[in-house]
Amino acid sequence: MLILISDAFAPDLPDRLARFGEVTDDKSRLPEAEVALVRSKTKCTKEWLDEAKAMKLIIRGGVGLDNIDREYAKEKGVNVHNTAAASSIAVAEVAFALMLAMPNHLIRGHNSMETGDWIKKELKRTELYGKTLGLLGAGRIGTEFGKRAEAFGMKVLAYDPYLTESEFELVDVDTLLAESDYVSLHMPLTDETKGMVNKDFIAKMKDGARIVNSGRGKCVVEEDVVEALKSGKLAGFATDVWYSDPPETNPFIGVDNVVMLPHLGASTKENMDRIGDIIVELLEEYYPDKE
Repeated sequence: MLILISDAFAPDLPDRLARFGEVTDDKSRLPEAEVALVRSKTKCTKEWLDEAKAMKLIIRGGVGLDNIDREYAKEKGVNVHNTAAASSIAVAEVAFALMLAMPNHLIRGHNSMETGDWIKKELKRTELYGKTLGLLGAGRIGTEFGKRAEAFGMKVLAYDPYLTESEFELVDVDTLLAESDYVSLHMPLTDETKGMVNKDFIAKMKDGARIVNSGRGKCVVEEDVVEALKSGKLAGFATDVWYSDPPETNPFIGVDNVVMLPHLGASTKENMDRIGDIIVELLEEYYPDKE
């Protein structure tokens, strides 16, 4: 059996997988591979799947599966799994760092010190304590994020149409937008969520609210967010996710009150180790005879 590691994983993963078969990172060998390990960079399109003639199992190191044509994979008898349980803490921590950075002006303050400017009087801080956080999506990552917000003394609301109960108060989306000082996105990319954060969505938010996006870039209409930032409707926007990695265009460059990261959410050593653990477990499940 040939296992293709198509994207970046923990450096010790090839050795851990050697007992299951030959391991390669040579993408030209896709037609021979029975198992492919991918992250967000590899796009498992119809064309990719047609080339992968021997493929039986795709494991996505991470949560979102929007880079895999799951319907076509199913037609071809290819099983698809993610490693959703691994990434919750890593993504929640980077999302929380983004939320902290905005009202504390961490980026602008640091940059001003680099240039020798002392802009203490210009940087007016506000606290997270006592503010309301609205979670759009209260699955694993949203829940970890909400727990950290509660530890900072924030009130946490959640909207998730697929949940009937949560650790947080479940409300409808309009109530969440009207009451939240911070709105954090933890949604997969679907037909329902694509472009969800648009002019109409933002109009329902509190004046001066802030948005954190560690979910999917295409859930946001970037130009509408830029317009809301320039008008003052939004006090801040922080994102770790983009339409593509890297983005072909970036309308947030030069816009005030924006914090941007290059999709670092899942990129912790600990998370990559957990992803490796789950991959091994999945392969043990599919190939129990491999000792």
